[in-house]
Parts: sequence; structure tokens; C-alpha cells
Amino acid sequence: MESIIELPQGTQAHIQGNKVTVKGPKGEVSKEFRALGISFKAEGSKIKISAEKDSKKEKKLMNSIEAHLNNMIEGSQKEYVYKLAIVYAHFPLTAVKKENTVEIMNFLGSKKARAAKIVGKTTVEIKGKDITVKGTSKEEVGQTAANIEQLTRLKDKDRRVFQDGIFITSKGDK
Repeated sequence: MESIIELPQGTQAHIQGNKVTVKGPKGEVSKEFRALGISFKAEGSKIKISAEKDSKKEKKLMNSIEAHLNNMIEGSQKEYVYKLAIVYAHFPLTAVKKENTVEIMNFLGSKKARAAKIVGKTTVEIKGKDITVKGTSKEEVGQTAANIEQLTRLKDKDRRVFQDGIFITSKGDK
């Protein structure tokens, strides 16, 4: 069983074992796939995925890998952008980018700063009450946005009263 993915013009694929690297105009994305019985080949402007067996399990794995590869190709063509909004009603919340973390200060009046990790080659821009997360890898951008959003998750409080936090407002590509 095999599947072929066409690469758009200006995009290249490099395969080394189970590690696939896709280079495009916006950057490069690489991922290592740990799927037994599935192999990859780069042939010109195509990526060929083949499975040893012809079972349902391999078909599901190939479909998942194909979706990941399509996301990688799309990310190398245009960046993924997530927008987050800082919302507060009780205490003025501030967010600051430091090296590879985003620090949130004064969340519900707490003295201690909270830090969220920026994953991979993702870039974070903070302008006032808006946070923009950009990058070529959909997984890294999504995980970074989720890390920032989870920092301000409330436990044991009524969400209708305590609406403070950072929330993802839009997902997409540039």
C-alpha cells in the first residue's frame, strides 16, 4: 500500500530514515515519525509513503502521517498564526516575553509570576492586550498558545464571575 503527496513549487523535502524535513519560502519544518512498517521516499517533487502490510492499522497510520505531512507543507508555505486576548476585570494582568518563556504577572492579584514555555521555533509578540503566536509548525504554535492559555486556567471558581485570563481568539494561517 502506498500514498503519494505532491509538493508545491518552491518546496523541497529531505528524508533521512524516519525524519522528514520540508523546506519552503517561509522556513523549514522537520518531524520524526516513529511508525513501524512505514517508510518514506522523496522523488523529485513528491513524497512517497509506503506500508509493508495492507491492514486497517497501517491505513490509519498512513492517513495520520499524510495529514502531518500536509500540515508541514502548508506551514513551510505560510506561517500558522494564533491570536490570544488578555482579559481581566479584577486585577490588571500583564504579560512579558522573556527568552523562551511568557511570564504572566498579577493574575488575580497573585505576587508570584507564572511562566509558559515557548515550544520550538515559535515567535511570540505581545502588544497591549493582544498576544500573537507565529511559526511554521502547527504543533509547536498550537502547543505554545495552549501553554499560555492554560497558565490562567481557574479551578474552584465560577467562570461567570471570574472572567480573568488569556484566551485563544483565532487560529489560522497568515
